[in-house]
Amino acid sequence: VQLVESGGGLVQPGGSLRLSCADSGSAFSLSVMGWSRQAPGKQRELVARITNKGTTNYAESVKGRFTISRDNAKNTVYLQMNSLNPEDTANYHCTANDGVLNYWGQGTQVTVSS
Repeated sequence: VQLVESGGGLVQPGGSLRLSCADSGSAFSLSVMGWSRQAPGKQRELVARITNKGTTNYAESVKGRFTISRDNAKNTVYLQMNSLNPEDTANYHCTANDGVLNYWGQGTQVTVSS
């Protein structure tokens, strides 16, 4: 399994970004997919996850602002991020759990700054 993230960048406070993660594995449709983030000096935080049935969970810090979704036909998971603020600045990693192993992508940097 190889997870490749894209879509990060620099955005002003209040702006939006959409992250994408392409999964090269053959068990994508069965996997629980997620996004985690880590900022310098802070603990890693699970931002959002989506099960193979589409059930979603979010960290309290992003509820109402972030939306996770998946396209099983494209083996891709997305994270739509709205109303971004400087506290959202972090390296965002895509994660996958196929029921046996956990996988991590290299990450994509999101910087929220004016």
